[in-house]
Amino acid sequence: MENQRENIVEHSIEKEMNDSYLTFAMSVIMSRALPDVRDGLKPSQRRILVAMNDLKLTPRAKSRKCAKICGDTTGNYHPHGETVVYPTLVRMGQDFNFRYTLVQGQGNFGSLDGDPPAAMRYTEARMTSVSMELMEDLNLNTVDFRPNYDETRLEPAYLPGKFPNLLCNGCTGIAVGMATSIPPHNIGEICDSIIKVIDNPDITIDELMQIVKGPDFPTGGIICGTAGIREGYTTGRGTIIVRSKVHIETTPTGKKQIVVTEIPYQINREKILERIAELVKEGVLTGISEVRNESDRDGNRLVIDLKRDEMEDVILNMLYKHTSLQDSFSINTIAIVDGKPKTLNLKQMIVAYKDHRVDVIRRRTQYLLDMARERLHILEGLLIALKNIDEVIQIIKLAQTVSEAAEKLMERFSLSDPQAKAILDMKLQRLTNLEQGKIEEEHKKLCKDIEDYKAILSNEKHVYDIIKQDLYEIK
Repeated sequence: MENQRENIVEHSIEKEMNDSYLTFAMSVIMSRALPDVRDGLKPSQRRILVAMNDLKLTPRAKSRKCAKICGDTTGNYHPHGETVVYPTLVRMGQDFNFRYTLVQGQGNFGSLDGDPPAAMRYTEARMTSVSMELMEDLNLNTVDFRPNYDETRLEPAYLPGKFPNLLCNGCTGIAVGMATSIPPHNIGEICDSIIKVIDNPDITIDELMQIVKGPDFPTGGIICGTAGIREGYTTGRGTIIVRSKVHIETTPTGKKQIVVTEIPYQINREKILERIAELVKEGVLTGISEVRNESDRDGNRLVIDLKRDEMEDVILNMLYKHTSLQDSFSINTIAIVDGKPKTLNLKQMIVAYKDHRVDVIRRRTQYLLDMARERLHILEGLLIALKNIDEVIQIIKLAQTVSEAAEKLMERFSLSDPQAKAILDMKLQRLTNLEQGKIEEEHKKLCKDIEDYKAILSNEKHVYDIIKQDLYEIK
């Protein structure tokens, strides 16, 4: 009993609650809800893509069951259940949620009408070309790796991100005490704006807005005015009004119809129709005779039939006022920067992406330089052996063991241990004139590559040129 009392430590409940809540809040902020400014992904999204990359689910590969993808994600990287991972996977494959989808789904992945996706045992998926751009050069020491949740393997802390995902696809997430809501944008405008920032680091946000006109939502719609866009791009916070795109059609019988072809972002088509029906039933909208959904795979088409002699402009304004045919979108650009949540304006997001790509290209170039130097060192040893092949063969024949042969080669020709091992591993076919010529050719190419890598690392302009070339290709 006395031993038990010795192990009791008294704590203030206020301090314990405060410390525990802060730990929980930071965990949600850093590990769940907010995207990293470098690759624009939340941890769950990144882990799904890494798991798909492990399974080699490239755009040309055969699709695999989503149950397999979710199982590998939770088993290898994500410390939560498959039922949490699957909705994230589905969302990345919905073209009405992602401006540029990261997953190519096969099967029922849900719809804009709010229909749920099929169970993960029925659907299949693979990565899109956009995902491949995000993953490019992952194995060339371009990013930091950290242990996964059970420390059985390493996972990337962020992706190389050749595709500017945060700016193009945006992100929404609710953390503790903060939320993020970044709208998607057009890839062409974003690529042009990044290039402009590289060419002119002192460019203003107003000048950038000449290139990036505003958000580009996957479901379309018309943004009313530019004040909300300007405020969002300048301060990182703003509200924009998005209206559906509509036109008026006249039936052969002379009746008029309001036809909706584009709706605000993240709005459910069926709920719009249900709301209109409710308003008609309540007597708020008296000039509507029928509403129906004629949407198909070619696009949205919501049809609102008007009663004869009704003023379509009056009905339309009532619809904007009382339904989601007009909706607001809050811009709140919070992302993880250097391990901390930060509100960013448009230029800060572009600069953060540019700096990330500079770091990735430098690290990739240094890795390739180190690999080229190692290979060059081996080839120099092989060329020495080929020039003195008879003596090399004689040393190997007279040696009692492999280690003795390596030691004698190193002593006779001043070789390093890797060079001696490479000579001993060399196949006899390498002794032909054609193979010798290939070795000399590879040696010459490596020397040129090394000079190119050194030039890139010594001059930042070359790094920026590579970034610009990548952006031109993506665009």
